[in-house]
Amino acid sequence: MVRIKALGISMGLAAMTVAMAACGAGKPATPAQAAPPAQAAPPAQAAPPKLEIAAQIKVPDGNRLASTLDAGGVQVYQCTAGAWKLLEPGATLSQSGKAVALHSRGPVWVSTVDGSAVNAAPMPGASVARPNAVPELLLKATGTRGDGVFGKVTYVQRLATEGGVAPSGSCSGDTQTAVPYTAVYAFYIAA
Repeated sequence: MVRIKALGISMGLAAMTVAMAACGAGKPATPAQAAPPAQAAPPAQAAPPKLEIAAQIKVPDGNRLASTLDAGGVQVYQCTAGAWKLLEPGATLSQSGKAVALHSRGPVWVSTVDGSAVNAAPMPGASVARPNAVPELLLKATGTRGDGVFGKVTYVQRLATEGGVAPSGSCSGDTQTAVPYTAVYAFYIAA
């Protein structure tokens, strides 16, 4: 596996490809491209319109919605012992059509606006199946970095997923495949 160090976080090749595409670059991003000068964090948004949130993935009381971001990217799968296994996500998150964050293996979300980041882990049993899509999830923050938009995140929801499902059938060798997906990520902070 090719590993590239960017924004102080180890990212897989697929995630870095998404990052470069978000920057509009056809070549590896330089540190200046990968981390633009600090700017004010994007404003918080109200609850996403018309998103129904299942009881299994509701955020516990004592937290409030800080922002919602649209995501587009890939779920990368690797052939392991004849079956497809999730290797890593690679997505660009946007707000009002402007790329503002990257999502990659960890899982981790990194702001391209202020450099803040949040790592999170799925909560046991907090998953909702979606037809022909990766499931909706509730994830709890396991670590944060910086004082920006992700610096105080406590929970992350992956909502309104489309695509990203592993190929059906068996596979051979150590083949990898990237399956396009979209989602809405909701970020919560302590109330």
